Amino acid sequence: MSSETRTYRAVAVAADGSLALVERPMTEPAAGQVRLRVEACGICHTDAASVHAHPETEPGIVPGHEVVGIIDALGDGVSGWALGDRVGVGFLGGHCGACAACRRGDFMHCADQPLTGLTVDGGYAEFMIARASGLVAIPESLESASAAPLLCAGVTTYNAIVNGGVRPGATVAIQGIGGLGHLGVQYAHHMGMRTVAIGRGTAKAEFARELGADHYVDAQDPAAAVAELNALGGADLIVATASSGASSSALIAGLATNGTLMVVGASSDPVAVSTSDLVMRGIQVRGSLTGRPIENEDNLAFVAQHGVRPLIEQAPLAETAAAYERMLSGAARFRMVLVP
Repeated sequence: MSSETRTYRAVAVAADGSLALVERPMTEPAAGQVRLRVEACGICHTDAASVHAHPETEPGIVPGHEVVGIIDALGDGVSGWALGDRVGVGFLGGHCGACAACRRGDFMHCADQPLTGLTVDGGYAEFMIARASGLVAIPESLESASAAPLLCAGVTTYNAIVNGGVRPGATVAIQGIGGLGHLGVQYAHHMGMRTVAIGRGTAKAEFARELGADHYVDAQDPAAAVAELNALGGADLIVATASSGASSSALIAGLATNGTLMVVGASSDPVAVSTSDLVMRGIQVRGSLTGRPIENEDNLAFVAQHGVRPLIEQAPLAETAAAYERMLSGAARFRMVLVP
C-alpha cells in the first residue's frame, strides 16, 4: 500500500471474466464493519461463481472467501473486536440480525447476508472490508496460510460430520480425496470414526491411509464400491465432496440402515434416491452449507487441538491468475493460498 496515495492492490474480475491486478482506493469501514489487512486468502472452487460471470456478480468484484487478516480499522458500533486482532472471514459474510431468519436464530440463512467474494469484495487483495458479525477468531497456534482454507473447505467438511448424526465409532465414508476430502478424512479420523476414504482408482489409497483412513474404497466400479461398503456393514454417513450428483447417488446403496448421504459438493445434476430407500431403509439425503462464524471457531479449535492441517501451495498476489487456473485444473495439492 502506498501511504501517499492511500491505495492498495487487489485482483478483480474483468469484464471478460479474467482476473486482473488493479489499484483500489483505500476506504474506511462503515458502521458495523471492520477493515482487514489480508495475510492469506485461499482459492476455492466456489470462486468460479465470481470469475465466470455468475448472475449476482458484476465486473470489478474481488473474489476470495477464505480470508485471514489483521483488523486495522473499526467502524462505528463494532464491539468485541479490537485493532490488531487476527480474524477470518468465510463465504457467509455476516448476518444482519434483523430479518425473519435472524430473528429466529437462523443466521446461516440471513436474507441480508453478503456473500464474500461474490456479492461483496473478498480477499484476493491486500485489504478488504468485512461485516463484524461475520468475523472468526483465529487461534494463535495456526499460521494464517494454513488457517485460510479451513474457513470454507474445513468448516464445510467439519460441519457435515458433526451434523451427520453419528457418534464416535460409526462408519464414516468420505467420497473424494481432494481439497475437501483430504480434510474430511482427517476430521473423521480425529473424531474417532471408523473412517473410509472413497476415491477413483488406487493412486491415492496410501495417501488416504496416511491421513487417517482405516479403509480405502476404489469407486471406479460403483457396484464394487457399494459391495465393499456393505462388507464393512454399510456406512452410517457418507460425506459426498465430489461435485457430481450421479457419483453420489451410486453410493446410496452402500449406506447402512438409517444412514445419511451428506452432500457438500454442489452440482447441477440431481441426486437420485428411491422411495424404498427412504421409507424401508430410513435413508436420509441432506446438504450442508459451510458454517456460522461460531461454528467456524469450533472447527478451528478442533483443528488446533488435533493437528488437522490442509495441504497447501502458496502464491503471491501478482500470480493470482495462474494460481486460480492451477486450482481449476485440479493440479493443486490440495488448496491454493494467496499470500499478499
